Amino acid sequence: METPSPAARADALLAAARAGDAAAQAAYGQLLLDGDGVARDTVQALAWFARGARGGNAMALNMAGRCWELGWGTVPDQARAAECYRGAAARGLPQAMYNYATQLALGRGVARDRSAALAWLEKAAALGFAKADNFVGSFAEDGWAGPCDMNRARTRYARAAEGGDFRGCFNHARMLAGDGRVDEAAHWIGRACALGHDRFRVQVRDWLAAAPEPLRGRGLAQVPVTC
Repeated sequence: METPSPAARADALLAAARAGDAAAQAAYGQLLLDGDGVARDTVQALAWFARGARGGNAMALNMAGRCWELGWGTVPDQARAAECYRGAAARGLPQAMYNYATQLALGRGVARDRSAALAWLEKAAALGFAKADNFVGSFAEDGWAGPCDMNRARTRYARAAEGGDFRGCFNHARMLAGDGRVDEAAHWIGRACALGHDRFRVQVRDWLAAAPEPLRGRGLAQVPVTC
């Protein structure tokens, strides 16, 4: 069976969205945001996310929050972003739990509450959201909501890495390198670079440039030369 073109897929989603399908409204908003099969239009993306959110779709509400947070198609409004994230998180969406936890942890649009942030991250992590495990690891390493706990940090970074989060892979590599497990660390640096974006890979190269041998040489060999 022939795979539909991006434009044909967009047309089908638009028809379903116009018919009132909230999931299609969320999906069509994402196409508009990405310019996938349609001209990129962040204003219309937010409009479709808002319609999907009114129809009860948690991802649409979460993506409306992203638009408000980052100023996609609107003037940034951190309080409104946090409100959207909180609503989508309450509906059980782990991505929204993570986003709302980030707002709480940084005090963006809401009063800073790192204990509440950690609770939401734990909920998202329990649902298998690897980015949340990495953030829990950071909380433990930095002592953001209690005493510093490096054993917990190691455990959560490892879980995030196994779950495919590129920052989790890097943090897991850092812990392994600190324990002298250089070969394993180099492996996870390679995974982090394979999964991460170009800006992140540049940051990894900079970090490795200051690392001692043999980690520097083994780690740099895992980073694309183009960075």
